[in-house]
Amino acid sequence: MAEKLVIMLLTPDPDHPHTCGTPFFQAACAAAMDVEVEVYFASRSARLLVKGVADKIYPSENATRSVYGFMRDAAQLGAKYFVCGGAVEGLGATRDDLIPECSGIAGVTAYIGRVMDDEWKSISY
Repeated sequence: MAEKLVIMLLTPDPDHPHTCGTPFFQAACAAAMDVEVEVYFASRSARLLVKGVADKIYPSENATRSVYGFMRDAAQLGAKYFVCGGAVEGLGATRDDLIPECSGIAGVTAYIGRVMDDEWKSISY
């Protein structure tokens, strides 16, 4: 079994909260299974890393935990979050505007490197 998982978030969008919970639930589950997990945020999903965004949205109408709660769970279990530098610039944000769980800025070459490495499996949303 592979012990490394890379997840690309392209379509999860804070304007559509129902698209935002599953990736973090799955990242948390993988991390709990001692899988090394990296999550890359691109496009509009990068907004989830801006302080104050994910803690105000819920993945369903009956959810009692915010998307940020699910994000924190995965991070506490070891998942690492990386955001596309171009996406951050497009938001008019800086590193200081991002949640503390964000591990850093990493672009397409880092993600493609993971996808092309036989030790990593990948999921895209």
